[in-house]
Amino acid sequence: MGRLLIIDAIAAVIVLGGWYFFFAAYNRRRGAEALRWVQSACAGKGRIVDFRWLNSSRLYARLQFPSRSFENARVTMKFRPRPLPVNWILSRVHKQKETLTFEADLGGSPSVRLDVIRHRWCAHSRGVISRKKDQRQWDIYEPGPIVLTTRTHWQEDLSPELNTLMTVRQQDVLQVRFRAESPQFSATIALDALDDPRTAAGFLTTLRELAAGASAHRQ
Repeated sequence: MGRLLIIDAIAAVIVLGGWYFFFAAYNRRRGAEALRWVQSACAGKGRIVDFRWLNSSRLYARLQFPSRSFENARVTMKFRPRPLPVNWILSRVHKQKETLTFEADLGGSPSVRLDVIRHRWCAHSRGVISRKKDQRQWDIYEPGPIVLTTRTHWQEDLSPELNTLMTVRQQDVLQVRFRAESPQFSATIALDALDDPRTAAGFLTTLRELAAGASAHRQ
């Protein structure tokens, strides 16, 4: 009986080890492909200086731009934690996306701290059962912008940052942040968005548009 337990334990270690190395290699291939997307998105206006893996599912890279629009620029790519079975299952259950976060300093501190999280839809059920079993009729709305602020007095006119966010063309931006401390600007997008050549081509332009919104308000 004890020998069987030892054999089962060794077999489990071999299976989990094989799983880890196989999917760690898969994530590294995904990372190499994503780095090519980023380099293509820079379109000669920037380049990847170096990169390193923080763990089996997070890749960090430093970027360099000839102009001073972005300083200390870097990207962090978050992949599904495939090498770790439990974490991978949880990420699938919670429908977590693979993301790319761009961070940089702007050469001047924005006068406001602003966090924007993209929320596309909301819905509620009318409580009316349709003819099909276990289905309800839903009213779906696309909500307008919601601003949460700690200011005691909020100006009615939108700041340039908000105006830019309302008109930005990149529809896959999930989160944008402006703040006084480094990194002064960050934007998170769905990593798969860069798979589309047209979207990738406008990636850097989108970041420049978002960053330019803070240029009118410096400390």
